Amino acid sequence: MKGPKCQYFSFDSGDRCRNCGYDFSLALDLPAPDLPIQDGTEPIGPFADFSLNETPSLPLFTGGDPDAPLVTPGATPRAPLAVRRTAPVAPRPAALRPKARRETGRIDRDPEPRLALDTADLGPPPESVPALQAAVPEPPVADGGPAPAPAGARLVGGVIDVVLVAGIDLLVVYFTLKICDLTFAEVSTLPMAPLLSFLFLLNGGYLSAFVAATGQTIGKMAAGTRVVPADPAAPVSERVTFGQAVVRAAGYLVSALPIGLGFLPAFFGQERRALHDRLADTRVIKA
Repeated sequence: MKGPKCQYFSFDSGDRCRNCGYDFSLALDLPAPDLPIQDGTEPIGPFADFSLNETPSLPLFTGGDPDAPLVTPGATPRAPLAVRRTAPVAPRPAALRPKARRETGRIDRDPEPRLALDTADLGPPPESVPALQAAVPEPPVADGGPAPAPAGARLVGGVIDVVLVAGIDLLVVYFTLKICDLTFAEVSTLPMAPLLSFLFLLNGGYLSAFVAATGQTIGKMAAGTRVVPADPAAPVSERVTFGQAVVRAAGYLVSALPIGLGFLPAFFGQERRALHDRLADTRVIKA
């Protein structure tokens, strides 16, 4: 049903439009338009532009040779695509061949890559290569490895480390007293066992971590010394292990307990290894 006023379409039946409320009884009843299929004016017979008596001009009905190709190529074929070719390589002169280079003693790289079969007939390397290698002097290495650090440098590095560690310990105690609202006169009221254990771990961690990482504490960096393994055959750049660094840090207590006598071998003798160096199998050399 279509509302004549609002043109609203609905499939419900009723007296009024559901959209605008228009009363359908007021609308005029118009007859439905008749839409005939034919009105009598159209031509009768086949279409004028299509005749069944004539053969349509379609490719399948043209007749002739059935095997002839439907598409005939042009009279002049198109030129093929050009193929890129590498430029011809000129032969190398005799003066630049490998044998000539060996005779002149020059060491040049072959400008062209060669297969193993091509280079098999080149013979042994030129005699000038060992001569050049022998001409470069190797650094002299002592029988016992690098020379040990002088006594003065070890003393300076030790003093710097002691001052640095003592300053850190003093700051820890100071801030601990501030947190507990105590003065230095009341330091004995603090629990000594936890405090000393913390300071021992702090100082030992400083000595162990620096030596294991770089072989040098801050004092040794300033004095120009370094801790290396005691093996003379070991390279100078080899670092001590973390276990050796921990044993060496703990060995300071062993060297300091008998009135510091364990430090005296570091200032005398050929190896100058203190007691803690012998316990950790290390030595101190010039950096």
